[in-house]
Amino acid sequence: MAMPGDAMKSVSTWTDLSGFAALRQSAQSDAKSALPVVAKQFESIFTQMMLKSMRDASEGDGLFDSQGGDAWRDMFDQQLSIELSQHGNGLGIAQMLTRQLGGSADGNGVDKGTLASVDDDWRQRLRSVAGAARAVGSEAMKWLPQDAQDFVRQLAPHAQKAAEKLGVSVRAVLAQAALETQWGQHMPARANGNSSNNLFGMKAGSSWGGESVSVPTVEFEDGVAVRKRAQFRAYSNPAESFADYAQLIAENPRYAGALNHGEDVLGFARGLVNGGYATDPAYAQKLAAIANSPAMRDALAALKKVANTPNPSE
Repeated sequence: MAMPGDAMKSVSTWTDLSGFAALRQSAQSDAKSALPVVAKQFESIFTQMMLKSMRDASEGDGLFDSQGGDAWRDMFDQQLSIELSQHGNGLGIAQMLTRQLGGSADGNGVDKGTLASVDDDWRQRLRSVAGAARAVGSEAMKWLPQDAQDFVRQLAPHAQKAAEKLGVSVRAVLAQAALETQWGQHMPARANGNSSNNLFGMKAGSSWGGESVSVPTVEFEDGVAVRKRAQFRAYSNPAESFADYAQLIAENPRYAGALNHGEDVLGFARGLVNGGYATDPAYAQKLAAIANSPAMRDALAALKKVANTPNPSE
């Protein structure tokens, strides 16, 4: 018969709810010894679910996302949850659970019936916590457009001001913001999960005196994508991001070639690349493709339709 000590050696017992079957069996003969094992298993599962919820709420790694990568990441989170729960006092959840069930750290004072039914109660608790964590992660993003039309509708006023300052079309400015953030879905995030509102991938160099965030990024060196970590500027809202971007492009001599291109989106994009704005060799073509895409065309058409619709209250 498997005893708690043996169960602790099984990874499946620590990371799969089905592992409770072995612990139930052990509890029938030695409830005092089984309780600490059950409590630690709960802590391990709880930790793994929290890590998964945090991953789901994050922005992802873009170029390096894959099914294989997700599998390895899940295995890493699984092992991490085991290590955290087994060593020392862990996160303290196991000790709290043991006390709640009326036992001490070594399992004294708990009856078999209580221990045998503990998994049913805490399954629901863990799932509720995971759901709450996902909700918090989603709320923490603050500004997140629903689709391309929502992206254009919310940012068009800021893009208009930037476009006028740069002498280019609104479509060009919106296309660059869409390229840098995948239509607002992926922006550098702060440590607490809140969005940096950085819509143009603006780096935080030595001259930057505002807030910044450190996140992984992809740079191209000799045409090869290389993953690095860099400091990016952070703003209180999207309007600040547009204003800072327009000021940089308009006032930095490096980007003089990007100014006053009007509706020539490709000419604007090439001016940015020639000034060193991006290292991606296909950056200009990608920007122009988004500007001329059906998604952008439909979003601008919808915006124009709303602007031309009479207000019944007037």
